Amino acid sequence: MTVHSEEGEEKSPARRRSRRYIPNLAEFYFKPTYDWTIDDAKSLYRARDGVPQEIALNTVLYEDSIQGMRKLPESSIDLVIADPPFGIDFDGKSSVYNRDERLVVEDYEEVNGSYLEFTKRWINELPRVLKDAGSVYIFSGWTNLEPVLRRAREVGLTTLNHIVWHYPFGVFTKRRFVTSHYHVLLLVKDPKNYFFNKIEHYPEDVWPVKRTYRTGKVKNSTKLPLEVVGRCIDFSSKPGDLVLDPFMGNGTTAVAAKSSWRHFIGYEINERLKPVIDSETSSVELGECYTPYASRLPTLDELAEAYPNAYREFLRREKEEKR
Repeated sequence: MTVHSEEGEEKSPARRRSRRYIPNLAEFYFKPTYDWTIDDAKSLYRARDGVPQEIALNTVLYEDSIQGMRKLPESSIDLVIADPPFGIDFDGKSSVYNRDERLVVEDYEEVNGSYLEFTKRWINELPRVLKDAGSVYIFSGWTNLEPVLRRAREVGLTTLNHIVWHYPFGVFTKRRFVTSHYHVLLLVKDPKNYFFNKIEHYPEDVWPVKRTYRTGKVKNSTKLPLEVVGRCIDFSSKPGDLVLDPFMGNGTTAVAAKSSWRHFIGYEINERLKPVIDSETSSVELGECYTPYASRLPTLDELAEAYPNAYREFLRREKEEKR
């Protein structure tokens, strides 16, 4: 019997036990689970494999997402990225959120009535449209996290990770801690069969990413950073996959998908946001942000500088293997 070690080598159990653990050595052997050249990614995008022909790809439809999702074919979506309304009596214009209300698009629509009922209605649609190996990322503040977790569990989605997006800004408080994080739930339809591309050796569930500010630009009430949405796409989809965003907002998911050779479809109930979304999606070229994942890893020189002890052991083992 052979065992694949964390350090990228194939050894018998006895030999594996004989080598002591070296911190950070595995970094030198790590490779992404899946990777594609730019030409491969482009080909997968154009092939449209597994995407029903009746879906108008790379479009944002200005209608209620619940009604829209009901029109989608069964098992047609590879990845869902959803940032639903806050449900906290928020109009997106308060000066405490560090924004000029004159630049915020009108008609932001909050949840009327029970947030649980609203959550039930839109999450109900996910299992039907999601492919068996598909995944869902749901962004949520802590105030309405419980209804999201509860309904996801009730419809049969499994919580794989509870990610925290930490941002260095929060509304000032006097008698409690400042909230400076967002919850990002990674849910899967089948916990034994889902797509996950480990593109980093040690991907942690806390993402420190600064908030995105559109100074001087017209915007929706809030905007997710492209980096955060891009991580969801990179880890949980392949080039050519179809990404659904039920609450498109500023169009960040569309931009992230288009720029990384993924297709997208989304819904936005506020038609006033159409010029913003059109401007955002037209500002990027197809695949312009995509690079093979291996090229994003630290170079050997960078690893050697960061982990000198592990580097020496790496060189020793490389030399030993060549004998």
